[in-house]
Amino acid sequence: MTDTPKLSSVVPSLANLRDIGGPESSFGGTVRTGSVFRSTDLASLSAEGAQTLADLGIVTIYDLRTESEREAAPDLTPDGIRELGLDVLADKQYRAIPAQMQQMIADPAFAAEALGSGQALEYFQGSYRDFVTLPSAVASYRQLFVDLAQPPSSPALIHCTTGKDRTGWAAAALLLFLGASEDAVFADYLETNKVLLPMFAPLLERFEAKGIDPTLLEGVLGVRREYLEASMAELAQVHGSIEAYFTDGLKIDASTQEQLRSSLLS
Repeated sequence: MTDTPKLSSVVPSLANLRDIGGPESSFGGTVRTGSVFRSTDLASLSAEGAQTLADLGIVTIYDLRTESEREAAPDLTPDGIRELGLDVLADKQYRAIPAQMQQMIADPAFAAEALGSGQALEYFQGSYRDFVTLPSAVASYRQLFVDLAQPPSSPALIHCTTGKDRTGWAAAALLLFLGASEDAVFADYLETNKVLLPMFAPLLERFEAKGIDPTLLEGVLGVRREYLEASMAELAQVHGSIEAYFTDGLKIDASTQEQLRSSLLS
């Protein structure tokens, strides 16, 4: 596939949409652009959004949300695009914050109760550690990367609800595996705060009008470096390296790993 320029336009119904390609790789060359994109869910996909997916040539969508999230806000997937549901948090014994985003957004009182006293950081760090070791997360990310290695699965779009946590780890792990530097990985991850948070300005104003500190939501609607650092620390402690995570954690064989790198590096 011929590389395409990194996406820069803003599509309201595909908030947080961007191409993860571009970083230099330690294997030589760069992470291929035009192959893997990330975004929020497609529950409000407009005609403009559908046209954007068509223009990008998307052939596969990976939905990392829970079953209840998908039922409450199903993707409006255009005809002709294959969609694969991968419930990263299926084995979580209690509802993790990333899986409660819609309720947080809709109910200020619930958000204030759940996030008061600095609980957001603790909750998110716990969820990000789960992305590495929770059985349903291991199974979901394994299926994602194995499927992505098989043509013609790309160009592909990966998303959850707000496209920043479960999707954030998918993008981070994939970029690390493809030889991108940690600086490049964090740059992609933190981009959410530039492209997504401004879209929530009216919501934050609504919280403030109800007497609730809007900064409570900023750590939920955006991302913090400490969140991704929790995943990386868990990976280092349990597996030691990104290579061991793919080989021993996700049980992806050497041939499939080579195929994944071959298809996504240029």
